Amino acid sequence: MSLPALEASGARVLVRQVLHGREPNTVRINYHAIRPEGGPALSRFAVCRFGPGLSVGKAELVGITTDRGTISPAAIYLLRRYYLDTPDALEGDPGPGEAAVALPEINHGIAYAAEQVLVALPRVAIYGLLAAAYALVLGLVGRINLAFGELAAVGAAAMGLVVAALSIAGSGSILPSLAIGLAVTSITAALYGAVAGHVAFVIIPARRSQASLIATIGLSLALMEYLRLAGGATPNWIPPVGAEPWLLARAGNFVVTITPISVLTTFVGLAAAAGLLAILRFSRFGREWRSASDDPGAAALFGVNNLRLALATFAISGALAGLAGALVAIQYGALGFADGFQLGLKALAAAILGGIGSVPGGLVGGLAIGLFETLWSAYLPIEGRDLAVYLLLILLITLRPEGLFGATLPQKASS
Repeated sequence: MSLPALEASGARVLVRQVLHGREPNTVRINYHAIRPEGGPALSRFAVCRFGPGLSVGKAELVGITTDRGTISPAAIYLLRRYYLDTPDALEGDPGPGEAAVALPEINHGIAYAAEQVLVALPRVAIYGLLAAAYALVLGLVGRINLAFGELAAVGAAAMGLVVAALSIAGSGSILPSLAIGLAVTSITAALYGAVAGHVAFVIIPARRSQASLIATIGLSLALMEYLRLAGGATPNWIPPVGAEPWLLARAGNFVVTITPISVLTTFVGLAAAAGLLAILRFSRFGREWRSASDDPGAAALFGVNNLRLALATFAISGALAGLAGALVAIQYGALGFADGFQLGLKALAAAILGGIGSVPGGLVGGLAIGLFETLWSAYLPIEGRDLAVYLLLILLITLRPEGLFGATLPQKASS
């Protein structure tokens, strides 16, 4: 993506080879610079150097050396700040070069929109799982648990620890480590979720909804500080896997791609969502949850143990939140101890958008918020993206608190 910015004359870039550099954390790119005024193409190269750590979503570019010399650190900073972090860099990406020649050619606008939708898929899966967790608890007890973002951070931390432990133990492949990590993460977050839900919604009487809300805020802050003390301010990064892009189509030099890890993250999220819907539709837990959601008193008369059902609901919702955090860690490398709160607020906006207490509506809301964020970043100033999401949350709470597909929740009776 940096190559067009290095060609001040506006030359078109055609990538020929992408090779490992001689030094660690470097990549050498051999390319042709085709000048707009014509003439023979110039053979160029650039060696890009990356830092040992990872930022969310991409490696940190720290240096570039070309056939014409070394780019200064100040120029690298300006390149990152004012070009690489903007939609212009993505649109001007010359792509993999000669490997894309055989791809089907499509309209540029369609190609750019398709790339944004593909980029949004993992985010949609993550928000959908968190929104479904909100909806499970909200539909049963009629109250909001604001600690789900921190439960996601717990899941991400557990995922990082499992992968690190298996790597130290000599696990030969990262994929089995990821599978084991997902299982351990779900169980760990389920236990945290059951305890947190019991404290906030069972110990505190149902008629004291404000006290429960304050309790979940306290739990959120406690989990945040616990993660900081237990794991440190720097999270355990998961090494990138499946980051080699699959080429799908092109529009000139712009290539539509998707990475295997994005496909895996999306598949796991959608499979978990489908499993949740199947459980709610066909299992005994689902029948009890739907009956208690409508009328907990009548459900108790027909033999539903509301306390046991509540604990199971808290555990399942915690597992969903932990799984969402694990997917964040797999897709983007890590989720910091303080990043869960913001993630949880955005998922709350998705849950409210989809419908108060509606699990399918929460999944639809996750789809909407994920696409909204990605498309805003692609077509509008990225600085205003988070502000727009939070303003949407305020408008939803003010104008339509029951959401698009939900109904006003009845007041839950104490059981």
